[in-house]
Amino acid sequence: MLHITRSVPFPHLAQIGTHSAGLHHDLESVMNRPRLRRQRIVIGADTYLPDVNGAANFTHRLATGLLGRGHEVHVICPARESGPGSTLEKGLMVHRLVSHRTPFHPTFRVCVPWQVARPAARLLDEVAPDVVHIQSHFPVCRGLAAAARRRRIPVVATNHFMPENLLGYARLPAWLAGVACRLAWRDLVRVFHRAYIVTAPTPRAVQLLHEKGLRCAAEPVSCGLDLDRFAQPLLDGGDGRRRVLFVGRLDQEKNVDQLLHALALLPERLQAIGEIVGDGCHRRVLEDLARQLSIWDRVTFHGLVSDQEVLHAYARCDVFCMPGTAELQSLVTMEAMAAGKPIVAADAMALPHLVRPGSNGYLYPPGDIHALAAHLAALLDDASARAQMGAVSRRIIAAHDLGHALRTFEELYLKAAAGESAAAPAPAVESEHDEQSARFSSLMTSPRSA
Repeated sequence: MLHITRSVPFPHLAQIGTHSAGLHHDLESVMNRPRLRRQRIVIGADTYLPDVNGAANFTHRLATGLLGRGHEVHVICPARESGPGSTLEKGLMVHRLVSHRTPFHPTFRVCVPWQVARPAARLLDEVAPDVVHIQSHFPVCRGLAAAARRRRIPVVATNHFMPENLLGYARLPAWLAGVACRLAWRDLVRVFHRAYIVTAPTPRAVQLLHEKGLRCAAEPVSCGLDLDRFAQPLLDGGDGRRRVLFVGRLDQEKNVDQLLHALALLPERLQAIGEIVGDGCHRRVLEDLARQLSIWDRVTFHGLVSDQEVLHAYARCDVFCMPGTAELQSLVTMEAMAAGKPIVAADAMALPHLVRPGSNGYLYPPGDIHALAAHLAALLDDASARAQMGAVSRRIIAAHDLGHALRTFEELYLKAAAGESAAAPAPAVESEHDEQSARFSSLMTSPRSA
């Protein structure tokens, strides 16, 4: 899910998260545990800073967090305009592989398998890591996973990908989009089968992987947050109006049009306005819709903004709305919860894992604009309910502490290493048919998912 909201990448965000059930430890015991032994870790990513999206932020925050806990961390990712090479970036060794522009997005850069597989393997030989943690099934991570398995280096994989989130960029006809999705899921599963352990942000995201054919061990590891970063004092908008906030990319599957239609249904006495933070290919369409609905004067499209401006938007809003239906977890919803806000969200994918109806907000049937408007109106009309639900949001999100997340991944790495050492050699050799399938999938879908 491309996370186009900020003008620069968040320095404090990462999709790393809560301890999975398979490790059988509660939050308190894990948080009190001392740091585990120092490890040499390679993190593979097909999107990394300065890209602005959830997967890039995940990789950066995971890498810097592990570095801060005393580990040696190497990031292997696509090169930028300046070309391939290795640099030390604030203590992190970042190795960038040759990459190319794409027609799908002006800032997207992709690698192709036949150009990066050997350089990725050589880097593994030079670094000799204890574990490789891949963030996708695209060429950089594909090459790392295959090379690691041949060297019996344990692989951990994290999925941030839903092909449905990328179809808006490819603009394929419906029949071809369905074929591309099936091929993309099949290709992801084939690559992820090289991992000893797979993680995804929520139990629903893990279930989706199994539904798509994944048969190896998979555990839910939720997105982690620096909770103190969002626990700011409330801000007064200064105009007496009540604010509904959306943060995210403005593309089709986010369904921001439903929020605009719902705002048009709210009674005037509520003095409700909408704030839309983010950008995307549907922004102009949404701006035109706001004019058509005669609510242009009640909706602000902020576009790309700074980190601090996003924090201010959370602090001054009264209700956060997430109408998206393809959320593997929804980092921005978690951020709003950490800011102490009630949530109104679509009852789809992973959002029910965050929203407890009647406790910290409401869920509505996707596409039911009248239900969405009714929930917004109820909250905007009741300051006491907003305060109570916002407090519950903070309690729910407390389980997603970043320090807890880092400990979780440290233990997953050790668990994978122990399992790999005990397992028989299982080198992954791609057939020509598999490689052609991989190339087709890479061409049909961009790697910038989150």
